[in-house]
Amino acid sequence: MAFKTLDDMVFAGKTALVRVDINVPLSNGQVSDTTRIERILPTIQHITKAGGKVVLLAHFGRPKGQPDPEMSLAQIRPALEAALGVPVAFADNCIGGPAKRVVAAMNAGDVALLENTRFHEGEEKNDKLLAASMAALGDIFVNDAFSAAHRAHASTEGLARLLPACAGRLMEAELKALDAALGSPNRPVAAVVGGAKVSTKLELLSNLITRVDHLVIGGGMANTFLAAQDLEIGSSLAERDMADTAREILERANAAGCKIHLPADIVVAREFAAGAAHETLPADQCPVDAMILDAGPATVAAITQVLQACHTLVWNGPIGAFEISPFDTATNAAAREAARLTAAGSLVSVAGGGDTVSALNKAGVAADFTYVSTAGGAFLEWMEGKTLPGVAALNKQ
Repeated sequence: MAFKTLDDMVFAGKTALVRVDINVPLSNGQVSDTTRIERILPTIQHITKAGGKVVLLAHFGRPKGQPDPEMSLAQIRPALEAALGVPVAFADNCIGGPAKRVVAAMNAGDVALLENTRFHEGEEKNDKLLAASMAALGDIFVNDAFSAAHRAHASTEGLARLLPACAGRLMEAELKALDAALGSPNRPVAAVVGGAKVSTKLELLSNLITRVDHLVIGGGMANTFLAAQDLEIGSSLAERDMADTAREILERANAAGCKIHLPADIVVAREFAAGAAHETLPADQCPVDAMILDAGPATVAAITQVLQACHTLVWNGPIGAFEISPFDTATNAAAREAARLTAAGSLVSVAGGGDTVSALNKAGVAADFTYVSTAGGAFLEWMEGKTLPGVAALNKQ
């Protein structure tokens, strides 16, 4: 990947339009999780210390191209000011007079936040006039919102084509981590893919079997693969109508030299409840009235061997029903082993996806992975091998 970073730009005396993701959760009008705000601080601080002005562009919620007070970024301003420790000016529009006046009043080192870009219908349509109106406010475009890079919007792809552009620190870290995981990885490479449905991850699986050496399949997806091999899975979550597709994936993986790892033993119960009575059985011995809720210790041991033999790991989705104990055992054990190997310097571990982040946090190891992406859809589309418009635009600089 060839893209410029903050280190390639001169910000002194310049106004930097910085696209960020501060689509944070609110509770009673207050930001309840500041993680996304904290992750953009290095970019903002680099530019202000270099003598530049920072003008933040962001979306919030899904206002469908119309102003909506409940989705105003004004609500995020206090949390931004608290994190930065400096005042943040606010404009109630991301273009036009309100934005121009706020930017004109800024001095070197100042920070301003412009109103929700999605209050304009042209944002999601990548309207050229909207992009040009935003570009007129600054001298340099900095994209620090990888999580929005899979959308060709005016404030992401559009702006990158109108101004000198670079990646912010968060975007840079994300792209480097992803390149290390699948772009030019240190082999052997393993992928752990879990989740409920094969149907939602067909493109992901199809891409991975051509890119990794080992593919560990867990969660409800694994049940579908077991059923496709004519094994009894009882009342387990599965997509039985995807049996042919599952078999095709197994055949293609074999042809590509990718070894797929399915559960060798299973943890079953008659109800999905904390502390429910459960037992561990071979994968081919699920009772007809039980459901598979986790992988057993033999499977964990096999996954551990795979991780120990690999130098790179990409992880998306839990191995079992991690939300409640004791069905979080396999996910926790595998995650902790990946974290241990990462700390020992023998494994580069990159993880992403909503449930994945939650599972790693629950296991207490999210901070121990090489990189954990909070980008959601963008991370998944990258794993599927798709071109991300927001990244592609930076590569053309």
